[in-house]
Amino acid sequence: MSDVEDLFAIAARELRTVVRTPAVVALAVVFGLTVVAVAAAGTGARGGYVPLVLDLVPFVEALVPLLAFALCYRAVLSDRQTGELDVLRTFDVSRLSYVGGVYLGRSIALVVVVFGSLLVAAATVPVLSPAKPTFLALNAAADSPVAFVRFAVLAVVFALAVAAVALAVSAAARTARQAIALAVGLLVAFVVGVDATAVAGLASGTFGIDAVPLVLALSPNGAFRSLVFGVAVETGSQRPPLAALVGLVGWVAAALVVAVLTAWKPVE
Repeated sequence: MSDVEDLFAIAARELRTVVRTPAVVALAVVFGLTVVAVAAAGTGARGGYVPLVLDLVPFVEALVPLLAFALCYRAVLSDRQTGELDVLRTFDVSRLSYVGGVYLGRSIALVVVVFGSLLVAAATVPVLSPAKPTFLALNAAADSPVAFVRFAVLAVVFALAVAAVALAVSAAARTARQAIALAVGLLVAFVVGVDATAVAGLASGTFGIDAVPLVLALSPNGAFRSLVFGVAVETGSQRPPLAALVGLVGWVAAALVVAVLTAWKPVE
C-alpha cells in the first residue's frame, strides 16, 4: 500500500479502537453531558450566545485537555508494548503514515465529541433565552450564532493542539508510568502554570502588561483563551491575537515532529 493508504488504514483502526473502549466512550459521554449541563444550568444561555461562550470558556479549558490526553496519551505506547509497532514495521509502514494515521483517527473522535457537545449546548440558547435579551452589555448584532460557531471552531483547534501534545507524550514515553507522569505534568502546566507565570511576572515587574499575550501564547490553554476573547467575543481590540494563533499551530507542529521522531523508539 502507499503511504496515504497506510495512513487512512491506521486512522480507521484507531477509530474502531476508540469506539470499542468503554472507558473512553464513558469519558466522552461525561464530557458532553457536562458541557450541556453547564449551558442549561448557567445564566449564559438565558442571555444569548456570547454570554454562553463566557460561561463555557473555563470548563472547555479544563475539560478538553483531559479528554484529549485520555484519548491519546497511550496510543503509541500501547502499540509499542503489545508489539503492534513491530508488526507494522514489517509491512514497511513509514513513521509519518503511522503517526499521521493515529493522530487523524483519534482527532476525528475528539472533534466529533467536542464540536457535537458544543452544538448541543448552543441549542439551549433559543430554548432558554427570553424574547428580549436581558444581557444589557451586548447589542443584538454582536450576539449571534456566528460568535458561538467561532468559539466552537477554536475549541476544536485547541483540542487538536492538546491531542498532538498527548500523542508526542505517548511516542516519547518508555513506560505507562512515565506517560502518566508526563501527561499530568503537562496538564498542570497548561491549566495553571502559564497563568501563574504571567501573574508572577506582572507582580514582580519582570515584564509589562503588553507582554502578557505573548506569555499566554506559550500554552495551548492561554492561546485558546486569547483567541476566544479576540475572535469569538468582540472586545473592541483592533489587534488580532496573532501570537496566540502561532502558539497553537506551533504546539501542533512541534508535538507531531516529536511523535514522528520518537515513534519507533524500542520498548524497555
